[in-house]
Amino acid sequence: MARLKGNLMVGQSGGPTPVINASLAGVISEAKKIPEIENIYGLFHGIEGVFTKQAYNLSKEPDELINKLLYTPASILGSCRYKLKDNDYPKILEFFKANNIRYFVYIGGNDSMDTCNRISKLAQSENYEMQVVGIPKTIDNDLPYTDHCPGFGSAARFVALSTIDSGRDLECMSTFDDVAIFEVMGRHAGWLAAASALAKKVSEDAPHLIYLPERTFSLEKFLRDIKEVHQNLGYVYVIISEGIRDESGEFIGAQSAVTDAFGHKAIATGDGPGNYLAKIINKELGLKTRCNRPGTIQRSLAAVASRTDIDEAFRAGSAGVRYLAEGITDIMVTLERAQGTEYYCETGYVPLEKVANIEKFMPDSFINQEGNFITDEFRKYCLPLLGDPLPEYARLIGKPFSLK
Repeated sequence: MARLKGNLMVGQSGGPTPVINASLAGVISEAKKIPEIENIYGLFHGIEGVFTKQAYNLSKEPDELINKLLYTPASILGSCRYKLKDNDYPKILEFFKANNIRYFVYIGGNDSMDTCNRISKLAQSENYEMQVVGIPKTIDNDLPYTDHCPGFGSAARFVALSTIDSGRDLECMSTFDDVAIFEVMGRHAGWLAAASALAKKVSEDAPHLIYLPERTFSLEKFLRDIKEVHQNLGYVYVIISEGIRDESGEFIGAQSAVTDAFGHKAIATGDGPGNYLAKIINKELGLKTRCNRPGTIQRSLAAVASRTDIDEAFRAGSAGVRYLAEGITDIMVTLERAQGTEYYCETGYVPLEKVANIEKFMPDSFINQEGNFITDEFRKYCLPLLGDPLPEYARLIGKPFSLK
């Protein structure tokens, strides 16, 4: 099959990750090797750049940009959360035609894969030759058909490190503080919150309890769990996924949250479950409780990015362009874990229509029977994604004793 001759357009969408620019670096690096690609354009603020008609000419950027992108946080092209309307798609295709866009690469999550799918289907219906590929991106790790998503490993590393370190802070202040709640992102899936336990070695280490959206949240059981751990240790470190819900399906503590353009409850706009539950613990159990809610730091701190994640994000971007060059279109790039003792992921792909607007949740085997912690099976799955080994901190062997 003869390659299409024309320009490549790439965009970044949705909440950034610490490695979203590594995927962009992979796209640029690979696209420069293909003579049929005349220019590499980067949409300014994702698909919104179509309507403002603004883009970067990435072909003219110096080669040193590639290496710097690997460690640059946020979306360097600018991102967006614009909800496309039906009458927007013909305008997008006209824009692509006017600029001879023959290759379209979109780096994003669930909604972005739907955007790719609909643009590609419209181009086909109008007999416009253009190839489309989606590059997965989300710290939530909720895209199906891929072992995991680029961006998740780095955010998981941040959460694991933040938990073990702030847990030691709570432990040493247990004569003053009783309970610490760490509210973790993840929307409807608990992958990121579950990663909080990956640095835990002994029972004293944080976290002690983890509550995930995959299990119905019971306030009564939650308070019993808190009370039991406090009686045993004298302090309690709790992980709360932002998407936990009660038996009626309502988000915990989301009464003041608003709904975004995609119909998702924007939990971060409200008080959140962490602050809500901290007040209840204080009132019902009389335990002094504080809530740590790092918000966007979870997806922006490139300083603790996983080296494995950076490498895989770059390879996902590169693979996407290679597939386009081979004439493969209407796909999302996937990471496929190779069998063997040493961890490694190959790249593959799945049809866009299979992943558009579909979420992947944690399997039952990754959550303990009580529904308040993870299993060893999750540890084995997740630990390799965090890259370098997590720290092992000192802990005194002896116990305090009374002096004269």
